[in-house]
Amino acid sequence: MNKLIVSLLLTVGISGIAHAAGDATAGQAKAAVCGACHGPDGNSMAPNFPKLAGQGERYLNKQLHDIKSGKRTVLEMTGLLTNLSDQDLADLSAYFASQKGSVGAADPKVVARGEELFRGGKLDQGMPSCTGCHSPNGSGNAAGGFPHLGGQHAQYTAKQLTDFREGNRVNDDAKIMQSVAAKLSNKDIEAVSSYIQGLH
Repeated sequence: MNKLIVSLLLTVGISGIAHAAGDATAGQAKAAVCGACHGPDGNSMAPNFPKLAGQGERYLNKQLHDIKSGKRTVLEMTGLLTNLSDQDLADLSAYFASQKGSVGAADPKVVARGEELFRGGKLDQGMPSCTGCHSPNGSGNAAGGFPHLGGQHAQYTAKQLTDFREGNRVNDDAKIMQSVAAKLSNKDIEAVSSYIQGLH
């Protein structure tokens, strides 16, 4: 019953942190430093840095707060958010959310397995499909705080799934991703991450 209530709260967007309304124009002016790794418009060219363009504003804001507070460890971001206010983080989130994300390509060798996992999960092991939270086209659920996945770099996605599985990333408040990732093998992670890279 408790899991049902938590899932419902996440879906309708009641849980999470309260934050100021972001201003995308102000965020663009504050995003110069971010562009070095994530690209000026949030479309990172480096496969180890996530694409932020088109990501849900609520999700971005939570991640920035979690990184700033130390709840989520991202070594490359160490100290970069220390002097930023809640309004600065909200503005950055609004800016990147307002940008159009780019899409890559899936590896044809693993795309069928990746699609099977993304759309069907592993129901025999109690793992739901990714579509329930991230939508069939990978656009996520912005109101619920579930991230946009479609087009994200495979290398970045694979690292996040591995980190969730291994307990190195624990800022998933409802532990949904930790539970899902625990049921994925390395080959599963490679396949679903590749599929996501080409999803749009």
